Amino acid sequence: MSVFNDVKNVLCSVLQLSDAGAALTMESPLLGAMPEFDSMAVVSVLTALEEHYDFLIDDDEIDAEVFETVGTLTQFVERKLNKG
Repeated sequence: MSVFNDVKNVLCSVLQLSDAGAALTMESPLLGAMPEFDSMAVVSVLTALEEHYDFLIDDDEIDAEVFETVGTLTQFVERKLNKG
């Protein structure tokens, strides 16, 4: 399974998007565009990604740019995977 699909599945699960999650693309905006994606959701998504991929995310690695779109979040995860 691709990183994009994994990230999409985590977002759908954490945000409980059900059918709306199927429409997510790399260009889909997140922060400020989805009412479900609030500060608590950010923490939950990060925790779910850490558990899924078995890596740790440091606070200084995270900024608003990571959560601009599904694609920027996917790229962040890919960078984390390539470091490990």
